[in-house]
Amino acid sequence: MLMWNAGENMKRRYFGLLAGICTFTAFLLVRWQWRMITLDQHRQLVQPEQPETADIITHIHNSKHLMVSAFKDHRRDGAIRVISIIKRQELQKLYCVLCVHANASSRGNETLRQCVSSEAHIELHSDHFGYPYCASDILCTSPSSIEATHVSISADPNAVQSLKYLPIQNKEVRKSFKYNFTVCLSNVFGENNNALQFVQTMEVYKLIGIQRAVIHNISCGPEVDKVLRHYSKEGTLEVVPWPIHKFLKAAPGWLPRLDPGDLHYNGQLTILNECIYRYMYQSRYVLLNDIDEIIMPYKHASLGDLMDTLHKQHSDAGVFKIETHVYPKTEFDNSGRFNLSEWRRVPGINILEHIYREPNRYSFNPTKMIIDPRRVEQTSVHTMLKHFGPLVNVPYHICRVMHIRPPELPLLRKDQLYEDKKLWEFEKKLIPNINHALHEAGLLL
Repeated sequence: MLMWNAGENMKRRYFGLLAGICTFTAFLLVRWQWRMITLDQHRQLVQPEQPETADIITHIHNSKHLMVSAFKDHRRDGAIRVISIIKRQELQKLYCVLCVHANASSRGNETLRQCVSSEAHIELHSDHFGYPYCASDILCTSPSSIEATHVSISADPNAVQSLKYLPIQNKEVRKSFKYNFTVCLSNVFGENNNALQFVQTMEVYKLIGIQRAVIHNISCGPEVDKVLRHYSKEGTLEVVPWPIHKFLKAAPGWLPRLDPGDLHYNGQLTILNECIYRYMYQSRYVLLNDIDEIIMPYKHASLGDLMDTLHKQHSDAGVFKIETHVYPKTEFDNSGRFNLSEWRRVPGINILEHIYREPNRYSFNPTKMIIDPRRVEQTSVHTMLKHFGPLVNVPYHICRVMHIRPPELPLLRKDQLYEDKKLWEFEKKLIPNINHALHEAGLLL
């Protein structure tokens, strides 16, 4: 009996050892096969030796969609967010190709290594105003073993050799910021030659605390081009080329029945989202408004003082909605105080002459926003689509958007409008600053 038990134990040990060897062998085989597949992927993506860098707008391979820029989103477990423009009715499976630069510190087009492809997750923004194309996010999951530096999107996971790659921005979380306030001015397009208003708006913004402005440039008139060059050279303005018309029939407005096309208002929604992520770790706050608008504090000397107060009252908020009020450009100050002779030779609207404000059209007017970009995920024009924390409606007597434009209520007489000379408070510094900028831009002799 004892001998039988001993023999049985020997058999069990033998079969246990054999099973262990088989399991270990199978593990090595699977690992070897995975390694070979991975190496094959790397080998394909290493060609060509000088991979092409994508432009600001680039076709997504084998699709009708477009990609714009890429950012690491630390709030989404390090996912790579590719700002994109997607044709809503032609959704298809897309793939992310994430790569590590051969020299991660280099900015040149050197060999990309350790490339991994995976299926992408597409998030269409809910606001598209009925146009076929819409602002979208393509989310890519980066494997923990790969610190991706570049990404491309393709509808064909096997066609990787001819792809264009986007550098991945926002690689690091920053707690200190280069700028306190940045304003995203949407886009300039057509033959826009409103140089005087642009200079006046920039100089007002600088006086109340804006340190950086960003505009996406489709096209403009010659004097506005000189102004853009001046502020770029000064370091106040970043001009981002935006050749959207080479890719789509972008509408000049926001209603398809009035302004037919492929995409809402020259891609304004994509531009605003791109600007938010571009300055997420560069600026403490970001303002979102158009080139003919000024977000103006009325109870505080500067935007900094305003936001200090609002932050104390709403410490967990990251979105502050500011009411828009119309100042008709058809109504002028009667005194002619700022109808300066030297400015008459500069094309554009003189905003200091338009001091009359229309009464409220609604119980709460359309809004623009001041945001903490790190608490925002997706934006529309007048409100946030996805954000973290509460949203605050700021009373218009505290802060309002001054929108100098054609009247919304054209039948009102001047005596039915409200007089608002807020801009005149900056006269002492503002006038010489405007003249200096016009002179530096070559628009004043």
